Amino acid sequence: VTAEQLDGVVDRIEQTYLNRLVREVSSEELGEAVLLELKKLDKVAYIRFASVYRDFSDVDTFVEELIKLQREE
Repeated sequence: VTAEQLDGVVDRIEQTYLNRLVREVSSEELGEAVLLELKKLDKVAYIRFASVYRDFSDVDTFVEELIKLQREE
């Protein structure tokens, strides 16, 4: 994932909230927005972010997320 691609992710997320005229955004909502953007951009970046953001408790939880990601393709 290039710096330009990440800038695009940030710009799209920022624009979404600016268009909604939202003054405050919860960290949970922001994290989910990042996950959605990363899922479209790069599956590996998505799963790496998800593993930290969602704080997978064990390997099984991690594998479940990978399986869900595969099914969506």
